[in-house]
Amino acid sequence: MATRVLLLLGTKKGAFILDSDASRRDWALRGPFCETWPMNHVVADPDTGTIYGGGGNEWFGPAVWKSTDLGATWTHSSAGIAYPAGETAVKTVWSVATGPGGVVWAGVEPAGLFRSDDGGASFSHVTGLTEHPTRASWQPGGGGLILHGIVPHPSDAERLWIAVSTGGVFATEDGGATWAPRNHGTRNDYAPEEERYPEHGQCVHALAMAAGMPDRLYQQNHCGMYRSDDGGRQWTSIEAGLPSTFGFPAVAHPRDPDTLYLLPLNGDQAGRYVPDAAAAVWRTRDAGANWQALRQGLPQQHAFIGVLRQAMATDRLDPAGVYFGTSAGELYASADEGEAWTCVAKHLPPILSVETLVVDD
Repeated sequence: MATRVLLLLGTKKGAFILDSDASRRDWALRGPFCETWPMNHVVADPDTGTIYGGGGNEWFGPAVWKSTDLGATWTHSSAGIAYPAGETAVKTVWSVATGPGGVVWAGVEPAGLFRSDDGGASFSHVTGLTEHPTRASWQPGGGGLILHGIVPHPSDAERLWIAVSTGGVFATEDGGATWAPRNHGTRNDYAPEEERYPEHGQCVHALAMAAGMPDRLYQQNHCGMYRSDDGGRQWTSIEAGLPSTFGFPAVAHPRDPDTLYLLPLNGDQAGRYVPDAAAAVWRTRDAGANWQALRQGLPQQHAFIGVLRQAMATDRLDPAGVYFGTSAGELYASADEGEAWTCVAKHLPPILSVETLVVDD
């Protein structure tokens, strides 16, 4: 049986796919796909291999693209991805996720959630989130008012977590009918001191679920790094030892719930590039108690690079592969859990998302 590893990239000029075998030494680039639409997030259903991509803008409109043949051909649909007449139009699809039972979720701008039960052919508005009492107070972050994080429970179709900038983390346990804020313990450093731990309104950057522990979540926030062991009801800071409290991507190891990867940036007011212009991926092996910088093969001088919130991923092989794409169009890969890195693609459009698909032929 041959193993094929696909890296799925969303960029400002379409989707791209890189192919390799299990050695992950040599990569072949395909694309651009999706008619060079801006593609914010490209993912794959690990059970079926179907690829979904969310994107669009004011010119094209929002849509979810789909490929059932590993990127050879694509279709797209915007059916149902709209708010009621008279309300603000949906600008773009920001995030896509697949869940139990073949459900496809799409997060959009302005922040809202849509659901498909027919493989992305059509979508329905999850009104329970948009009608939440806190919705009117959500404010745009630097990238707009976006629903960029969708984390389905791996086996319970009724449970789902979402992240909004800037609204915070919200969770549902009834399939989206009702939602609860899950932000207790996360800071808002820009608020007066007595108001720095609000019920909602925090600027979440990334949300990741630990392998085999669905109630353990990791969160990179605009104001710190956190872990929750109870489904987001309480968050604990795990930023001690990191070079910055600021960053965008956070991705979990595919098997070890204590291992997490981050790529910190130097802060909100300092240019948003890697600290000291020296690239490093930071890894914890003990759920955030300690952190290690992984630098081998990464540029250590004049690396004024940024990595966006969805532009980092792991694969499920052993040892796990780790990947990240930069806003300068470079893609870095490690086949040994981050110990050593290689630049496997250059001169791509700004990379907005990186996800993986492993296929056993």
